[in-house]
Amino acid sequence: MARDPEDLVEVDSDTPDLDGSVLLVNFDGFVDAGGAGKLVVDHLLERFENRVVATFDVDRLIDYRSRRPLMTYSTDRWESYQTPKLEVRLLHDTAGTPFLVLSGPEPDHEWELFAEAVMALMDRWGVRMLASFHGIPMGAPHTRALGVTAHGTRPELLGDHQQMPNTLQVPASIAALLEFRMGQAGRDAIGFAAHVPHYLAQTSYPTAAVTLLENVAKATGLALPDESLREAARRAAVEIDRQVNESAEVADVVRALERQYDTFAEAAGKPSLLSDVLEQMPTADELGDQFEQFLAEQRPND
Repeated sequence: MARDPEDLVEVDSDTPDLDGSVLLVNFDGFVDAGGAGKLVVDHLLERFENRVVATFDVDRLIDYRSRRPLMTYSTDRWESYQTPKLEVRLLHDTAGTPFLVLSGPEPDHEWELFAEAVMALMDRWGVRMLASFHGIPMGAPHTRALGVTAHGTRPELLGDHQQMPNTLQVPASIAALLEFRMGQAGRDAIGFAAHVPHYLAQTSYPTAAVTLLENVAKATGLALPDESLREAARRAAVEIDRQVNESAEVADVVRALERQYDTFAEAAGKPSLLSDVLEQMPTADELGDQFEQFLAEQRPND
């Protein structure tokens, strides 16, 4: 029996004309070093008024036993349950241009049908482009310019972003599959991965979120202010520098990363690194001992 992608999603019938709009996408559960992608979503939902225009059936898409939702127990009863939500929200940028944000837990099941459902929504609303974003851990110091890897369904979408010279095989994500299927269908989709220093991958790193937001705004033409993210990045930078300076071992490793970064950047004549750094960075064993203490001192709420 053929499966209908429309069965996966409930759509608000009062959704206005969105012809030519952009869909921004970020899912919880895949790699998001520094929480960069989630920080962008949280920033947008806090900065702009928004409302839900489509809701996906999480009972079909989510494996509850692999990612158990939280419940609150109070004295003698269950008080609340945090229902997982996979939703599309409608926002307007500072120029009044409508755009959409799809966020929530990454589906565990029915990836192909989910991709079809997302593309059907885009057809229904006249959405012209999909843009995804997240953070990836990278062997680079926090004291240098943050790099970003861009990819898309057409070279023209990528602008002046430098591309990787290598071919890699990596575990799939639903965001990557969406972009791939859209490319096969001749649609426009672009993705950004901010290079988060790997010793900050488990912390909240708003500097990476600023980088992602800048790239999304440039690629889509949306007017997306970033003042609050920049202020959070400034505060985080002060705290990171303080903690690095308090540990001689971590400071030594950061300086070693700086030297390698600068050497390769000068030789390559480019501001950020990817393949060269990956090939010539110290091994995980060499860095692990120094960074283990550093990470232990930092908590997600810090």
